[in-house]
Amino acid sequence: MLKLDEIQKRLLKEVADLHTVPEGAYNIRSNSKSVGRQSSANIEITSKTDVSGLEIRIKPGTKNESVHIPVVMTESGLKEVVYNDFYIGDDCDVVIVAGCGIDNCGNQDSQHDGIHRFFVGKNSKVKYVEKHYGSGDGSGKRILNPGTEVYQEEGSSVEMEMVQIKGVDDTVRTTKAELSAGAKLVVRERLMTHGNQNAVSKYEVYLNGEGSSADVVSRSVARENSYQKFDAKIIGNAPCSGHTECDSIIMDNGRILAVPGLEANDLDASLVHEAAIGKIAGEQIIKLMTLGLTEAEAEEQIINGFLS
Repeated sequence: MLKLDEIQKRLLKEVADLHTVPEGAYNIRSNSKSVGRQSSANIEITSKTDVSGLEIRIKPGTKNESVHIPVVMTESGLKEVVYNDFYIGDDCDVVIVAGCGIDNCGNQDSQHDGIHRFFVGKNSKVKYVEKHYGSGDGSGKRILNPGTEVYQEEGSSVEMEMVQIKGVDDTVRTTKAELSAGAKLVVRERLMTHGNQNAVSKYEVYLNGEGSSADVVSRSVARENSYQKFDAKIIGNAPCSGHTECDSIIMDNGRILAVPGLEANDLDASLVHEAAIGKIAGEQIIKLMTLGLTEAEAEEQIINGFLS
């Protein structure tokens, strides 16, 4: 498959659920190089000329099509910044799959910073899936810093699935969105940290148009000595509705900080924040243990259900 070794194939499976070359448009990046690219009749992928990255242009009216742009890294000490811009025309319905997997078996840090900007046309619907994964037995860190900007025109809808479950040592995840009238944004973040890992998620959503709405929900688990910070701010500049929620499980010596931010600049802006941080309830573990599970197995079962 595109001259990838078994480790690279495994990383692609983890971050993009790819077992073979995907249908439709795609660009697969491995160790700072494009190792496979294909445009389609309605989706054009070209390289940027000024910086490292891509321009992805989706024609107006494109329906039921997808574009995959996963990244894999297997070289210790490799650090890169990539800028990808998506131009989605009016009246589209598309799926965009990104994500990065790092396998670091060396003693130098490996780092990928992916900066994605989405310009979503009127009445278009976009589902964006971004998964991050780390592996490898080296002492070098696996560092991922995704930056996402979303600009939504009238009546558009964007659903974002942001997942980081295993192996990433340090991450700062920043997301900024600006919504016009009637636009809708839904974010579902799932995150787990362990060891001495650190994860910071920052969201800043501007509801600028009448009838715009945002629903930003994070579910996370902090294990061992890891640290997480969830910093979400919704700014209502028009009659709108916004909701942000942090629901977290803390274990061992983990630490979690939730920072709510609501700013209403219009009389009819309705904004809500919820946060809950706590340990796994003992009765849940006992109930599963009566079914034959060990305590460790019961904990894993609860966590898997919580993050699913």
